Amino acid sequence: MKNPNPHKAEIRAAERKTAKPLLYIGIVSIVMLFAGLTSAYVVRADNGNWLVFDLPKIVFVSTAVIITSSLTMLLAQRAVKKGNLNATAAYLAATLLLGIAFFFTQIQGWKDLTAQGIYFVGKYSNASGSFLYIIALVHLFHMIGGLIALAVSLTKSLLKKYSASDYLGIELTAIYWHFLDLLWVYLFLFLYNYR
Repeated sequence: MKNPNPHKAEIRAAERKTAKPLLYIGIVSIVMLFAGLTSAYVVRADNGNWLVFDLPKIVFVSTAVIITSSLTMLLAQRAVKKGNLNATAAYLAATLLLGIAFFFTQIQGWKDLTAQGIYFVGKYSNASGSFLYIIALVHLFHMIGGLIALAVSLTKSLLKKYSASDYLGIELTAIYWHFLDLLWVYLFLFLYNYR
């Protein structure tokens, strides 16, 4: 029987060749975005009228959660390289659950901030609080993309779409997830130390 799409293998090879460079271009643009936000934070803080406040304690929990999620993602990568798809799925599921936990701890952090009288906008808002909300919100927006990628990778893993020799989707998801982890650690340290 004649192959209906003789170029399918070529297209797949081209996709594999371009996937990582495109992901890295996206990561560089995100780095530039956060470099701009943190630079603006520093410039605005030096102009005075800057409210100093403590970060909510839940932010420490969320930082530990996202670091742990990177560890489970590493375990998923190791498992798929060994062809252990059951372990791969279990570690991807754990990573996804930890990512969701991070998401909700961030929202709780915002609630804790408003309970302290730190508002995003309005009569009682201050630039320091507004910057914190914006930085956390933009990071959370990128986290949603990571959660979607994790859900897709988990689904494909459960459907046995990956193998020890073909796991590009997990690899791309892992690169992006580890990047989000490192980005949050940078933002946490920045916000903790520059108040």
